Amino acid sequence: MKRRPALAGLTLALVVTLTACGGGDTGETTSSSGSGKTGSVTVDQGTPRKAKSTEVTGVRDTERHVTRKTSTATRPHYVKKCETDTHRVKHTRRSKGRTKTWYTTETDRDCHKVRRGTEKYTRVVRRERWCVRLDDVSGARVTTGKDDVWFRVPHTEYSDVRIADQRAKVTIEPTAQGC
Repeated sequence: MKRRPALAGLTLALVVTLTACGGGDTGETTSSSGSGKTGSVTVDQGTPRKAKSTEVTGVRDTERHVTRKTSTATRPHYVKKCETDTHRVKHTRRSKGRTKTWYTTETDRDCHKVRRGTEKYTRVVRRERWCVRLDDVSGARVTTGKDDVWFRVPHTEYSDVRIADQRAKVTIEPTAQGC
């Protein structure tokens, strides 16, 4: 029985050591030859690299930032309304052939929301999005060799693609196809 905690501790230490040492290449080096990785967008400069199933590779064409569109709208305004209810409760106790009776007053509180007027709020008509257009696209989401394909990407990937050279080969992880 005493070996089980020691074995568990040894297993935990082994897992932690292997995790820390087995990281290998972090992909954060940038050099003039090879591939430099900035965030999750990879600017490929000649070295072949295995693509993940969601990654798409292509030549950077252009990018587009679609701003958020809002409008002012009205909606019902709800307020909390509480009602207090009191009722009389009868208590009885029997002891030695006698019955003792007394009364107490208990209160119940019932709260719910009721509509009272309207309020103005900012309604989002179109969410903000960032898009990248690639040429010579290859990857899991599209057929190989397509040109002018738009992909929606997170803001961080959009920023990384913008700093890449014009017509550079980039690898992105799109959130959706089309813009």
